[in-house]
Amino acid sequence: MKKFEELTEREVLALAIGLEEEDERVYADFAEGLRQDFPATASMFEGMREEESGHRRRLLELYRRKFGEHIPLIRRQDVRGFVERPALWLVRPLRIDAVRKEASAMEVETRRFYEKVAARTQDASIRQLLDDLATEERDHENRAQELDKQKLPDSVKADEEAAQRRLFVLQIVQPGLAGLMDGSVSTLAPVFAAALATQKSWDAFLVGLAASAGAGISMGFAEALSDDGSLTGRGHPWVRGFICGAMTAIGGIGHTLPFLIKDFRLALWAAAAVVVAELGVITWIRRRYMDTPWVTAALQVGLGGVLVFITGVLIGSS
Repeated sequence: MKKFEELTEREVLALAIGLEEEDERVYADFAEGLRQDFPATASMFEGMREEESGHRRRLLELYRRKFGEHIPLIRRQDVRGFVERPALWLVRPLRIDAVRKEASAMEVETRRFYEKVAARTQDASIRQLLDDLATEERDHENRAQELDKQKLPDSVKADEEAAQRRLFVLQIVQPGLAGLMDGSVSTLAPVFAAALATQKSWDAFLVGLAASAGAGISMGFAEALSDDGSLTGRGHPWVRGFICGAMTAIGGIGHTLPFLIKDFRLALWAAAAVVVAELGVITWIRRRYMDTPWVTAALQVGLGGVLVFITGVLIGSS
């Protein structure tokens, strides 16, 4: 790895060409990843890609005049001082705010690079181009915000924010909520049946732990195999499966943990209190993200919970 101060003018131009090419490809990937759900922002990044392509052409023309056709391979990772970039362009779905922040950080880094190399180069034509590019990159630092104002009017931004919320609900909230409801409700019967039948906290804990783990695995696979998300927009199936399975297990373990308390009656009352809290959380999520009225959400969740709880009590007391 070379130090920045050791780079020759030829290597500086070669590195600058590589940086502009990398930025161009990153913006192209951003545009492609956002095109389906956020077309206006995709257009913004397409415009930034074209600008980086123009910078690269100007650098190439100057390099050919000065040093010929062969460009040595020198990359950002070959020079000390460059910050490692997270490969956001490989992530699907792309998070629109994270992408805009990364674009701003990229412009800042490139601008500082041009300013630093321009200050130490001796060739007048190279210094002039690097100074010009530094000025343009300085103007681009807030390009995402400027293009928001230029190409993304309030109505479009509102549409994109609504689309982002829909994707969040489809890909995260829905599978998580389904898992939490199943884990919190379906495991009530075996846990409380075992508790009342044995009158032993440890036995109830083991049953609850087994029921939670089994339900989590079952729900995780069921969600992952339900559809591949290509038509529904629900995201990667295994990500949804993991979310659903994990929330199912958490929902069941929540009212299982109180049975670690040795005093059986205290454990039973603590578990009942946790159940009420779990049903309250589920009701809030349904109201917050599914736009279900409070009363309707509470009745739907509460009725299911009460029926399963009574089933467990009756079986455990028989």
